[in-house]
Order: sequence, then C-alpha cells, then structure tokens
Amino acid sequence: MTQAIRLLSRGPFRDPPAKVAMDRDISDPFCDAQLTYSTNGHDSFPAPSAYASRKHAWVHIFPEGKIHQTPDMTMRYFKWGVSRLILESEPGPDLVPVWIQGFQNIMHESREFPRFAPRVGKSIDITFGECVDTEKVFGDLRTRWKELVSRHEKQHLDADATERGVLPDFLKYGEDAVRLREECAMRVREQVLQLRRRRGWPEEDPKAHLGDTSRAEGSKSEGHMDDGSWVKDT
Repeated sequence: MTQAIRLLSRGPFRDPPAKVAMDRDISDPFCDAQLTYSTNGHDSFPAPSAYASRKHAWVHIFPEGKIHQTPDMTMRYFKWGVSRLILESEPGPDLVPVWIQGFQNIMHESREFPRFAPRVGKSIDITFGECVDTEKVFGDLRTRWKELVSRHEKQHLDADATERGVLPDFLKYGEDAVRLREECAMRVREQVLQLRRRRGWPEEDPKAHLGDTSRAEGSKSEGHMDDGSWVKDT
C-alpha cells in the first residue's frame, strides 16, 4: 500500500534505514530504504516508487478485494485500501471508475472439470466512466484527513513527521480515521455503481456497501456462500 500511494504522489520520501541490509554480511549499496521495500521486515524488493519514470503512475485496483460472483452482479463492500490511495496521495489522484462483467461466464467459481480451462465463446464487457473530479467529490474528505495528520503531529512533537504512505496507530485505528476511510470507500463505490446502473442492472440493497453485510456470506472465507454468492480470495 505504501508503494501504491507513493506511485501516485510526488517525492522525495524518507524512510528509516533498511533492516534487511543489517542482516547481510556484505552491505549492498542498492538496498537503501528508498530503493527497496519489505513485506515482512525480512524480505526485500525493488521499490517501484524509487523510479522517477513511474511517478504519478496508474494503479489499477479491484476494491472488493476478492472474486465475488452473484447472478444480479451485486458488489461486495469496498476495502479501505482504495480510501488510503485517495486520502493520502499528494497531489490527489485522478480516479477513473471501471465496470467489468463477463469474467463469471469464462471462469465461474462453480465450474467443474476441466476447472483450469477458461470457457470459450464468451464475451467480456468493460465500461469506463469519466475521470472523476477528485477535488469536487473527495476534497472535503482529503481536508479532514490532513487535519487528522496535523493533529497527530502536534500531539507528538517529539516524533518524526508522518511520512507518505506510512501510518502511526492513531491514523490506522483511530475512530475518526476509520470513519473517514469508510465514507471515502462508499463514495468510490457510488462512482462504480453509476456504471452498473448504466449497464441496466437493478438497484442494489442500500446496505450492500456496509462491511457488516459480509456476515450474510457465512463463516467460510471462500466458496459457495450462505447468501448464494461465490467468493474466492485473490
């Protein structure tokens, strides 16, 4: 997530010294923290955001976070990662909503032998929306986010300034921060819903955007769920 936010933002970025380099017998001049990132504190990968040619890149995301297949094309609630991309990136990123339908006909999760083979003769429809005016749609949320960050930094004068894409616990789990990400995710979802309506699908249950609706799926993490949907982790 940090790398995705930085791909959408202007640098330079600061980072603490890379821990992975300290575990090696020979230091590597290319393992500087700004040139690499780690997923668990031990591995190390080249940082996409370290390359100037990738600044302000496109980041394609599927906000549902899982394969979710239903006959009426109802979407799951959107994960909060999409909110972080909009709230934390600087400057505010462009947002182009996309509606895709047809994958379920090619690789439905209920398919049997040969499960590995895509079903031929099917079509996929992709609908692109207009580029969203980020300031108009999300500007008030971004302002509230900056106020939260400023409040945290004023309360912790002895701490380093919050670095782009790196959050302290207050901004991860604080009630105001959580509520802000929820609201942002709902607004993003509404942009995609407009494309769903354009494709002729009926209105969703107004509560479908809430995270609590996942309870209707039952206790399984994937497979044929209690609410009739098919879900798979990606």
